[in-house]
Amino acid sequence: MPFTVRETRTYPDEVQVVYDAAVEAVAGLEGKVLKSDPDSAHLEAKFPKTIHGKVLGDRTQLVLQLRPTPDGQTVVQVEIFPLDAIGRKLLFGARKGVPETVMKWFFAHLEHRLPSSKG
Repeated sequence: MPFTVRETRTYPDEVQVVYDAAVEAVAGLEGKVLKSDPDSAHLEAKFPKTIHGKVLGDRTQLVLQLRPTPDGQTVVQVEIFPLDAIGRKLLFGARKGVPETVMKWFFAHLEHRLPSSKG
């Protein structure tokens, strides 16, 4: 059973606006940016076992790639997977639902920071 979860969403905001919101969302979830490349709209971040006092049980890593659409929207592709104690991708023994929870929280934090979500 794969522990990696992937999700793709499209937002009406420009790539740079979504990228900046993603960086803020990582910080809002107590994550640490591992790689940041605004020019290619690529971001990698690591999250601890505990986020906002909720013990999830596994560390996780997020890989985010943004790409613009011809009509000015942004496609957001996110992949999240659990990590072992030394930061390698966990292939067995991961707790069920941790990447899904982090994914849900990440998109909630991202959308909260996007101008298009403010109505």
